[in-house]
Amino acid sequence: MACIILKTTINAPIERCFDLARSIDLHKESTAHTNEQAIAGKTSGLISGGEYVTWRAKHFGIYQHLTTGITSFNPYTSFTDEMTEGPFKYIRHLHLFENDGNATVMTDEFNFGAPFGFLGKFIDKYILIPHLEKLLIKRNQTIKLYAETDLWKNVIT
Repeated sequence: MACIILKTTINAPIERCFDLARSIDLHKESTAHTNEQAIAGKTSGLISGGEYVTWRAKHFGIYQHLTTGITSFNPYTSFTDEMTEGPFKYIRHLHLFENDGNATVMTDEFNFGAPFGFLGKFIDKYILIPHLEKLLIKRNQTIKLYAETDLWKNVIT
């Protein structure tokens, strides 16, 4: 089991940060470099509890599919998405939001595992953790940029 924990402080209201974090359209923007597309389920707008999305993206030169569903949804404090189909043994991504004065602290707790036993643990540590951490940081930088400027109005209506 591998775990990535990131904290991002955003100078914007918690409601805006929460909605941007669950925006399919903003996710596509933050992962444009992987040609990521939502191809089934909720393919645009804001994803909510009980909904799922299937993504198609190019990682390590190979197009892959990943389906995740929102398994826990507590407006403005947290939501969790979990892989239901895909190349990993499992993925569980907890998104937490806390007020900190005039800012919001957004915490990602991203747990995952690669298949292949011992070899999978090696792949987790030396390949997947750096790759996925880079993707999550890019996503959080995009959320922060949109939340702290008027760009949020382009994805939250």
